[in-house]
This record gives sequence, C-alpha cells and structure tokens, in this order.
Amino acid sequence: MRVFVAGGTGVMGRRLVPRLVAEGYDVTATTRSAAKLGLLAGLGARGVVMDGLDEASVGEAVAAARPDAIVHQMTALDIGRPDMKRFDRLFATTNRLRTEGTDHLLAAARANGVSTFVAQSFGSFNGLRRGGWVKTEEDPLDPMTGTALQPMVEAVRHLEDAVVKAGGVALRYGGFYGPGASDDMVELIRGRKFPLVGPGTGHSSFVHLDDAASATVLAVEQRATGVFSIVDDEPAPAREWLPYLAACAGAKRPMRVPKWLAKLLAGDLPVLMMVEGRGFSNAKAKRELGWTLRYPSWREGFRKGLA
Repeated sequence: MRVFVAGGTGVMGRRLVPRLVAEGYDVTATTRSAAKLGLLAGLGARGVVMDGLDEASVGEAVAAARPDAIVHQMTALDIGRPDMKRFDRLFATTNRLRTEGTDHLLAAARANGVSTFVAQSFGSFNGLRRGGWVKTEEDPLDPMTGTALQPMVEAVRHLEDAVVKAGGVALRYGGFYGPGASDDMVELIRGRKFPLVGPGTGHSSFVHLDDAASATVLAVEQRATGVFSIVDDEPAPAREWLPYLAACAGAKRPMRVPKWLAKLLAGDLPVLMMVEGRGFSNAKAKRELGWTLRYPSWREGFRKGLA
C-alpha cells in the first residue's frame, strides 16, 4: 500500500514516517525545503518538495506518488519563543494549511481516486467551555469567539468538516510531547516563564508522539472515518500537570499569577487553557480502533521523557 504523508518533516511526521515504513508501507513524504530531502530518505521515505498552499504543487506531487492513502500532517508551528499576545499571527500559516491546504489535498485525492484520507486535527484544551471538564467526539469544539484563538478553531472546524464529508478521518491529537515537541515549553518552565494561572482548574489532554503515530497507522490500516480524539487516559487540570512537568524537568515550582495579569502579559491563551480549558476522552479511539498506548498517562510519559 502506498501512503502519501503531507508534512513528513514536522515533529509528528518524523515519528510517523518510520512507523509506516516499519509496517511495510511504501511511503512518499513531503517537505517545503529541498534541504530536508535527505532527512526523509533517512526515515525510509521517498521525499518530494511540495508547497501545501499551492494547488498545482499539491496536485502534481499526489499524482506522481499514485498513493492509496493520504495522511495530512501539514503545520507551520516552529514556535520557538512565541508572542502569545499575537497568537493569531503565530498560527496564521497553520490555519491556511488546515483550510486551503486541506482543500488542495482533498481535491488531489478526488482527482486520483484516493479514498483513504487521514488528517491531523487538534483536541487538547479546546473542548466546549460549558458542562463537564472532559468532552467526547459528540461534543462541539469551543468557538473561542472574540479571542485570539477563534481563527485557529475555525480552521480546525473547516478541516474536520471537509475531511469527514469526503469520507476521511480527522484525528484530534492532544498536546504533543516527546522528541522535539515539548522542548520549547520545557525551556520556558525551566526559566520560570511559564506560570500557573489563577486556580489552574482548566483541563488539558496530552499524547506522546509515538502513541499519536501508532493511532495514525491504525487509522490508515482500518480506513477509518469520522472524528477520533487521540489523547491519553488522563485529562488533567493545569494545577496538576504543570508542577509535575516542572519537577520532571528539574525546574522550580512554577509561579502562580492572577488571571488579569496573565491576560495583560500574554493574551487569551494562558487563561483559556489553564482556567477554562476542557480536555477529551479517548474511549472511542480505544474501542473502535483498538488503540493501546505506550504512555497511558502524561505522568509516566513526562517522567520517562525528561529523566
């Protein structure tokens, strides 16, 4: 089976491509930079340069690969030291990849008769901010109306709606951690620049990159459709996971700041995530995909990953 991975050199692509290769798939993976073609070759894939925002580039790359399945992992999240007050700018290109890029890939899939389509969505703290702290796939995402996160949520909803309508599957990955995925956050915590906000009641869901990759392989194998939350077993409030992560990183306990100060200094994101956020349940993915996790809880994952 030939699999086309759009976004093969991102933090998720780098874990997914070798996993697909090890399972016997013939993988073509894309990058925006010719300088990264060697990286893809080292992962066992045929590399191709593709601009996910250029419909012609996407169409030519997919047609040349003749895939049986397309996996959409395109993002542009080289966050580094982000300015959270301008979160909309930080996510601007990723939002386009989740809207325009998704549409280009779906058009190429239709043109080439590709019926298996798997796409990266997001479900960490962005569950509907009403009711219980843990949401299922039946619950809507929070629209984040009037906040800097609204364009991100709209892009995610576009991706999910378009992919599911086309008969594909959207995987709502939790907050990634693992090689290359959580380094920036850990450095901020070590520098005491990632404080706990308010009561820290907001819940988040996490997933190790390797567990996310294994779920993605299952979605390809089973030609899954619909929406699945790909998160670990333990959605948790910020007041639990953040001090624990700091301890695992050998850092001092995070400072606590009031909501008004956090919003003044860093905008909407810290307050929405750490005070109001809702996590997600993985029951559907475990039940319908037969997914098992190497790291069922972020507690074990953080400890082993940062020891």
